[in-house]
Amino acid sequence: MKYQGDPPQEELATGERSTRNRVARSILDHGPSTVTDLAKRVGLTQAAVRRHLDALVADGVVESREQRVYGARTRGRPAKVFALTDCGRDAFDQSYDKLAADALRWIAAHSGEEALLTFARARMASQAEGYRAAVESAAPEDRTEALARALSADGYAATARSAPEPQQGEQLCQHHCPVAHVAEQFPQLCEAETEFFSSLLGTHVQRLATLAHGDGVCTTYVPRSGHHTAPAPQQAPQTQQTISSSSASKAGRNPA
Repeated sequence: MKYQGDPPQEELATGERSTRNRVARSILDHGPSTVTDLAKRVGLTQAAVRRHLDALVADGVVESREQRVYGARTRGRPAKVFALTDCGRDAFDQSYDKLAADALRWIAAHSGEEALLTFARARMASQAEGYRAAVESAAPEDRTEALARALSADGYAATARSAPEPQQGEQLCQHHCPVAHVAEQFPQLCEAETEFFSSLLGTHVQRLATLAHGDGVCTTYVPRSGHHTAPAPQQAPQTQQTISSSSASKAGRNPA
């Protein structure tokens, strides 16, 4: 029975997460910590800290280990401390996007735009083995779906679906892109990805939309075998000249 004045369950859950974040943040700021140290810093009982640590360990954010002892060791077992995992560190602000963008900007300044495309192609080539195995193990009609599953395993949240009529093909949709912020500045990443998809699927594919370009999803049109026509527009009919112009403009968009 719910008593009047009780806080809603979602508020209780939010409070739990907030306190848990404080515990994790304290470990980030101070390094591996004992339960006693954490309890003092965040103003909780040791029992409450242990409860939050158990949840953080279950989520893969924190791990426990023996405290390192420098100098002469005292009797007894070393105290247990809790440290952030790599996953836990990634949950806090990082500068990886800025670092990557700075590196690519340096390549462009010192080696030219073509070097950026060479790098982007090499990046895709380094990932080719797993994707190629997934695609080639599938029946030809299931290869777009197989590629979507492989992309999802790498964090792209990808799906495959039939393209709307009268198109004769499929749409490969990536609802997340781990490098979208960098690809906004360097469309060569998207260009290389589109080329890679074409090579994997054995057909010319067309990038219709990208997260990096501000679209809600990265969408790639994959024609069915024997059908290589560009997707028809969804609004008014277009002339062949307009379709060619639109296709050319979207070729430079960023892939997801």
